[in-house]
Amino acid sequence: MHGIVVWIQTVLIPTLGPFGLFVVAFFDSSFLSVPEVNDVLVVTSSAAYPPTAWMYVLAATLGSLAGCSALWYIGRRGGEAFLVRRFGRDRVDRTRSTFKKWDILALAIPAMLPPPMPFKIFVLSSGVFGVPFRRFAATLVVARGLRYTFWGLMGATYGTEALALLKRFDAWFAANAVVILCIFVALVLVVVVIYYARHKLFQRPNGRLL
Repeated sequence: MHGIVVWIQTVLIPTLGPFGLFVVAFFDSSFLSVPEVNDVLVVTSSAAYPPTAWMYVLAATLGSLAGCSALWYIGRRGGEAFLVRRFGRDRVDRTRSTFKKWDILALAIPAMLPPPMPFKIFVLSSGVFGVPFRRFAATLVVARGLRYTFWGLMGATYGTEALALLKRFDAWFAANAVVILCIFVALVLVVVVIYYARHKLFQRPNGRLL
């Protein structure tokens, strides 16, 4: 696997530029799985070409969206029976409960966090459980866009040092995933509660905003 990543970094990306990263992101988000490859490529590409870092961020985001859209379509067509065959009844039931409890956050949070956070089961489940495609796509663009923008800025600013930071962060996250996830979910919920509280505060009795 390391040899494949090196080949992508030294041959594919220099040859195809941002489009090469789009291709890698598409396959990693759909039919293949190379953990963290997109983060690594965004960092290294942004470090090598800082003025065009935004192009690599955009390519990774759109490639991931395209790959996830393919899985969403497969989930939509295959239905729950397909999901159960792939992941088992227990995981599917837990995923359904997560969607019922957290709605679209069940997809947004895994999209922003690195492995070992599961992700593809939530993408497939979005299609199976009837999440509208526009809502699905908008969520992924925002979540993946934030993730890759962060690492693109780190790569463009700190160069190869950002890659060492990425590796340390991933190792730290893997060791503290449960605690970090709880804190992250709590912060998101606080933001959502504040938003809706403010929205309700500035609303007229007839339902219109002041």
